Amino acid sequence: MFDLLHPGHIDILTAARESADALVVGINSDDSVRRLKGPTRPMRTDAERAYILGALECVDLVVIFPDDTPLNLVSHLRPDVIVKGGDYSEDTIVGAAEVKSWGGRVLVVPLTPGHSTTAIIRKLSENS
Repeated sequence: MFDLLHPGHIDILTAARESADALVVGINSDDSVRRLKGPTRPMRTDAERAYILGALECVDLVVIFPDDTPLNLVSHLRPDVIVKGGDYSEDTIVGAAEVKSWGGRVLVVPLTPGHSTTAIIRKLSENS
């Protein structure tokens, strides 16, 4: 989703880029984020999120997908590596089984302690 970019996101993106020749980042559309996170999210539009991510040197391409999961995108792109943050396990990553079925691998990047979008939103609301 990459709603509010923070150091934990950068750590995941950097690790993802180091694991592959090119980094394609899939982000949920605004409608998808609302279905998954509720009516107050996302904080930034999908166009804004894509613009910010696309400006990062480590990112080669950003794709906005309308589904609640990236399974259709993963099946279409057939990546060699699928990467998620440490709040997931290989068993809970949508598309992991498919990537492994064509010889790819799954990378779970440990979370960077103290950083989450939810915590940022909570702190901002407490300070307003």
